[in-house]
Amino acid sequence: MNRKLLKKVPFWGASVSTHQVEGGNHNQWTVWELEHAAELAKAAPQAFGDWLPSWERIKKQASSPENYVSARAADHYNRYEHDLDIMKKLNMNMFRSGIEWARIQPTAEEWVEKEIEHYRMYIRAMRARGIEPMITLWHWTMPVWFVQRGGFEKRRNVRLFVDYCERIIEALKDDLRYVVILNEPMVYSSEGYWKDRWPPQAKSPLKTVLVVNNLVRAHKLVAKRIRNQAPHIRIGIAKSSSHITATDNSLLSGFSVWAAEFMWDRQFLGRIKKQLDFIGVNYYFTNRFAGLKNVQREEQLPSDYGWDMEPRNIQFVLERLYDRYQKPMFVTENGLADAQDEHRKWWLKETLEGLSGAIKNGVDLDGYLHWSLLDNFEWADGFWPQFGLVEVDRKTMKRTVRKSAKWYGEMIKSIRR
Repeated sequence: MNRKLLKKVPFWGASVSTHQVEGGNHNQWTVWELEHAAELAKAAPQAFGDWLPSWERIKKQASSPENYVSARAADHYNRYEHDLDIMKKLNMNMFRSGIEWARIQPTAEEWVEKEIEHYRMYIRAMRARGIEPMITLWHWTMPVWFVQRGGFEKRRNVRLFVDYCERIIEALKDDLRYVVILNEPMVYSSEGYWKDRWPPQAKSPLKTVLVVNNLVRAHKLVAKRIRNQAPHIRIGIAKSSSHITATDNSLLSGFSVWAAEFMWDRQFLGRIKKQLDFIGVNYYFTNRFAGLKNVQREEQLPSDYGWDMEPRNIQFVLERLYDRYQKPMFVTENGLADAQDEHRKWWLKETLEGLSGAIKNGVDLDGYLHWSLLDNFEWADGFWPQFGLVEVDRKTMKRTVRKSAKWYGEMIKSIRR
């Protein structure tokens, strides 16, 4: 890696999402978890046992209904001061976290000021440690009442989300410089509406399109409000983007690459580009096409999650998106499930090589945020995938900084020196 090039990057840190780490939430996900925990546990051997490399190690946990209920999660809501102290010791100077809408507005008519104050203190605790907050307004979870009204399936509901965002920005604007309005809207739409894996398990092409369109509208309207309320705030999105490539030079493979890029990236980013000050990239894997088929490499190196690990390819994602949109870039998520901490240091080294290459080729990169600071609740898969730089004991909530995290902290120190 080229440390001279990496010195151009001002922010280094990590990311979390509220539902995955806070604990004690009540939203549409917590309702769904309780309804489906037993079903998910029973299906785990069939879902994972035949192919997942880590199955023998995780099968007991993955086969337990308790695994699929977020409950206390990592108890970050109560332990954030300690978690921020860990970040400071690891030399991090940016933290991407979020606001839990269901805490702020548990019913359509109720706004809970003490929860807004909690997040104000949370953000100020970051600043007190020299950590720049990047706040995500929507990371897939919503109040139950909003979902009962149709959620983002209904255009008329967009204004309800805009009102929530306006309330938050007005309350916290003096302490914020970076805001992500939406996290991975295409993943949410795909998993919840195209497929039936996540709530609301609609499996409807029409509803998929409606949700995507309404999320585009939501981003535009919220961005307009923020620019009126707080023009100093830089507005972004956290967009899941893979490296998309072909295994050959055939026209069919080339078409598949074009179609995948268009469907996954351009149809959302292209519609909101005027309402973006930066693009956040969430990168985890590469997609390869042979004709119309998405194929795997023969020499796979899978993570605990079974994803093929090709961290250096982040370079090509950053270059592709920067060349098209000419917006400053952040890496808002990037990491791997690695409970034994066998590959995370290597992953980080390879990622830094990719970042160096992207900067060398002209990408304006403003920050790198590793996913995740803490072992967390990984949605429909529960707690067994462990992405954390910091291990969390599920029974005691004890934090243990992994060796790879210490290496990352020393690397940040050397880059920022």
